This record gives sequence, C-alpha cells and structure tokens, in this order.
Amino acid sequence: MRTGRIERNTAETKILVEVDLDGSGSYDVATGIGFLDHMVEQFAKHSLIDVTMKVDGDLHVDQHHTTEDSALALGQALSAALGDKGGIARYGSAYSPMDETLARVALDISGRPYFVWKAGFSQEKLGEWDTELIEHWFHSVAQTCGLTLHVELLYGTNNHHICEAIYKGFARAMRAAVEVDPRKGGAIPSTKGQLGG
Repeated sequence: MRTGRIERNTAETKILVEVDLDGSGSYDVATGIGFLDHMVEQFAKHSLIDVTMKVDGDLHVDQHHTTEDSALALGQALSAALGDKGGIARYGSAYSPMDETLARVALDISGRPYFVWKAGFSQEKLGEWDTELIEHWFHSVAQTCGLTLHVELLYGTNNHHICEAIYKGFARAMRAAVEVDPRKGGAIPSTKGQLGG
C-alpha cells in the first residue's frame, strides 16, 4: 500500500494528513480556510490521490501558519507514501487550461527540492485566503516531498481561474509522476540507484 500519514502538532497548528497514491481522488479536507480547502480538493480529485487533511490552526493570528504547515505535512505524507520511489514514472507535466487562463506545471520527484514560480495575482485575496500565500504553499510541498517543481502562468486574467488552473496542473503532473511503470520492475528511476542527495 502506497500510503502516508503525518500528524504534525505545534503551538501554532495541529494537523493530520493522510494520502493514498493509488486512490480514486476522494478527499476529506478542513483547514479552516475555504479557498485552500477547495484547492486541496481539486488536487485530490485530479491527481487520483486520496487526501484527508484536518487542520486546527491559529487563524486568529493570520493564515500563514495554517497554509505553510498544511503544505509541509502534505509533502511529508506524499514522501512517506512514495517510499524508495521504486518503479515510479518520476516525471510529470501538464498544461492546464481554464477559460482564458493557461498554466503549465512540470515536476520531477527527484528527492532534491527546487522550486520555480512564474505566476502572480492581481488581487490580495481569493475568498478569505491571502494570495501571497499560494506561492509559499507550493514551495513548502516541494521542500518536504523532495520535488523539483516548476509552475508557470502562461496567461490569464481571472484570479480564481489562475489559482485553480495551477492546482489542477500540479495534480495532473503528480498523477503522472507517481504512477508505477511495470516495465521498470520496481527499479529506482535513476542511474545512481537512488533519488535525492
């Protein structure tokens, strides 16, 4: 079973995240931030990775800790579920259109975190979520999952569409990358014999 479970409890947040890489895209998400819930649900639905995410964060302060820590925990759970990464496709990419918007996401489950963000928003909030935190969410997932992750907004004007296109593109790229290729016979997809480091 390619599953991961992370419980992360600090003075700022209490988090439970569970993932199943071979799921059907089911989700049970409650972060306390409605638009973040919607995006994590989009990630689950379009990656076919089952996601449970329960967060009790210090939203009376602001949304930073809840956003960051939920992403760190999701990345850790995905990494745990991947194990030694034997047999996976490793690479994934997706063009993601949504009405007037087109986003491109490319990633490598390399074990060496690196993040490139070429996107932005023209308004400060989506729902009640601070848009400046969206880039940080992806950076945090990349760090703890060990992803080389490139996110680009090719064009678009509607901020909701921009965010959703990026999350759906990330989902579809992850779906491709975590798939097990039977031709690999469980081998680590690297000439070094390991990923990371």
